Amino acid sequence: MHSPSSTSNSVSRPSASATSGPAQGSSGLAQAGVSPYLDTAPLQTGDTVRLIAPAGPTDDESLLRAIAQLESWGLRVVVGDHVRARHPRVKYLAGTDEQRRHDLVGAWCDPDTSAVIALRGGFGAMRLLDGIDFDLMRRHALRRDGRPKLLTGSSDITALHQAWDHHLQVATLFCPMVGNDPFKNSSVVPAEVATWLFEPWGGRELGFPAGDNGAAGGEWSISADNQVGNQHKSTTPAADPAASRPLSRARTLVPGTAKGRLGGGNLSLVAAGMGSPELAGVRELRERLGPSILMLEDVDEELYRLDNLLVQLVRGGWFDSADAVVLGSWQDCAEIDEVEALVMDYLGDLGIPIVSEMGFGHDPDAPSTPLGVAVTLEAQAQGRPRMWVDRACG
Repeated sequence: MHSPSSTSNSVSRPSASATSGPAQGSSGLAQAGVSPYLDTAPLQTGDTVRLIAPAGPTDDESLLRAIAQLESWGLRVVVGDHVRARHPRVKYLAGTDEQRRHDLVGAWCDPDTSAVIALRGGFGAMRLLDGIDFDLMRRHALRRDGRPKLLTGSSDITALHQAWDHHLQVATLFCPMVGNDPFKNSSVVPAEVATWLFEPWGGRELGFPAGDNGAAGGEWSISADNQVGNQHKSTTPAADPAASRPLSRARTLVPGTAKGRLGGGNLSLVAAGMGSPELAGVRELRERLGPSILMLEDVDEELYRLDNLLVQLVRGGWFDSADAVVLGSWQDCAEIDEVEALVMDYLGDLGIPIVSEMGFGHDPDAPSTPLGVAVTLEAQAQGRPRMWVDRACG
């Protein structure tokens, strides 16, 4: 392992004055970090979900496949008005900012909505944020039963996850998207995502299951007719051996134990958000919201680009709120040992746990990861690191 750097690029550890966590009644971990999905499933069959394209465009085949997948789970699917729109000038946007924002706001504010599901990522979600009335969104953040609505997606949808966390203080799900290749090509992604939608989150372990080392972990399966109920998780191996979940590759870079609110997402999007209202005052985050564990992943970035993005986060103080750092997949980026060495250059002397290869992100079989909930990380010096969603108190 690359030795930690002692240069000025390193980050100072969070101040001792912040170690007591948030005050009672704050909008931080004491309230928002405790998700109602800990002991009740986010969705159940018959719920209405809104399918939108807040970033890149899609095609008819991907859209129809996504609708069929959601309907096979017993969900009622309402498709955004502009989901097949195209920006008149650029090819990488699914319609104009106004069209995509209209679908996003309309989906969230629909009183019958249980979840807003991003069809795919790409580029453009961050362009929507400045035109959103978040007071309006906050007034419509709860379903008719009083529970928060759920936002799902990954990659470019990181921008929305961060905005929902900052403005609405609701938990979200960072997961593969129904319009993308993993839902078509992976033998495990659809069923694994379904377990996060149709089962409670409390106590659930994150990342790929363990191998034969005796640690917690298992396989996920779906019934022959592709239906999901409130007790979707199987206690027996998947019927098709080829559908077994890829085994964990996670390993510890810096050992330790941490508890905190899980945040982060795609490295490029987090870096692009530095200086925005959603990431303003990052040096005060830990004192205001309590301990946090930050996760990062990316795709198709060369090592020098990753270096530049990490420098931006370091200089902006983003890691000052971190009690641990968790790395996901680096699909089509530099070699993993080069990525790990780079991270250790900047963060290795922080004195906080750092783990690698938890799998979330752009891995073809990427596991889902909830954001804005309290988690525990155990990073052993020897053996597989583990991270799980904390159970509800009481």
